[in-house]
Amino acid sequence: MQQLIRVLTTCLALAAVAGLTPPTASAQGLFSPAIKVNERVITTFEIEQRARMLEVLNAPGDPREVAREQLIDDRLRIQAAQDAGIVPSDQEVLDGMDEFAGRANLTREEFVRELSGAGVAEQTFRDFVRAGLSWRQLVQSRFAGRVQVSEAEIDRALSRDTGGANIRVLLSEIIMPAPPQEAEAVRARAQRISQFTTIGEFSAAAREFSATATRGAGGRLPWQSLNDLPPPLRPIVLGLAPGEVSDPLPIPDAVALFQLRAIEETGYTPPEVAAVEYAMFRMPGGRTPETLARARVLDAEMDRCDDLYAAAKGQPEGTLERVSQAPADIPTDIAFELSKLDAGEISTALTRNGGETLMVLMLCGRTNAISEDVARADLAQGLRNRRIESLAEGYLAQLRAEARIVER
Repeated sequence: MQQLIRVLTTCLALAAVAGLTPPTASAQGLFSPAIKVNERVITTFEIEQRARMLEVLNAPGDPREVAREQLIDDRLRIQAAQDAGIVPSDQEVLDGMDEFAGRANLTREEFVRELSGAGVAEQTFRDFVRAGLSWRQLVQSRFAGRVQVSEAEIDRALSRDTGGANIRVLLSEIIMPAPPQEAEAVRARAQRISQFTTIGEFSAAAREFSATATRGAGGRLPWQSLNDLPPPLRPIVLGLAPGEVSDPLPIPDAVALFQLRAIEETGYTPPEVAAVEYAMFRMPGGRTPETLARARVLDAEMDRCDDLYAAAKGQPEGTLERVSQAPADIPTDIAFELSKLDAGEISTALTRNGGETLMVLMLCGRTNAISEDVARADLAQGLRNRRIESLAEGYLAQLRAEARIVER
């Protein structure tokens, strides 16, 4: 079930949206009102459904408490959108469901089946997406026209991005496989490890539990530029003090933890990477000794991504996939593994399909950004998006302060 979601952190940002307002429930038990938000009812059933979805997504915190808070905010978002005349069409909702499922490398139908198997109703997912679209459209309508970014602001941002010292970090990693039958135990173990405060404790856990090539070194990684890490991971690392361990991070079929060992600034700023090209070679069997042995043979025989086509000849369709993506678009777990590789090197740390498929990653190459005009346009859009997000957060806080919220 871990395959339902990547990361970082990018998907959990959407977990702040949820179901449409159900009809007022008069029945007792699961369908009785648990919370009223401006006379709109949240039922016990909805809370349990949202909590179960959060568990499937490996979201941090107490699932039931987080579910209650999210559903309150969702009611406020839905009401504000409807008051503004914003109601996503059925086709927009279906497209949104396709997009969300695609982030877990699944079709909408596959995603719905996986959720259903975990006890989450399809309607819960549908309402989840509908509410997210409603809020996104409302925020764009309300704030997009009010946000302007000047050329001087772009110049200052470019100066900060290209003229300052670069930050390097020294990390240790643990990536623990979490197939469905072991997911609960792995999450509990990860929570215990996240409380460690010494490098020795973390290293011992890495040697015992980690699935990465660094387990023999206690999970220790060499110095890395902060900019080489996946974007969702950067603020997490910057929030750590030396010796501290991150909260458990859910990734497909696994849970990741990172310990900061040291941090420093340097005078060198590496070039910005515009795109990363990589290949995924899928092997049935997961992390069994036999499959890992096949992966080692593949590693010994293949020097570059082009060589993988010969290995994939005669294999089932979908065995080999080669893609080129902007760093921000790469799934967090894949991006982190690629950040440790040079061109032609592979990683066997990740799995898919509930741990049944070993995903062998090979880095084909990186393309550096060369157009300042493109960089300015991207930076301007980023500045606008951050301002819109800030305005949206303030608007939601205002809605909550003015709301009548009654919890039973």
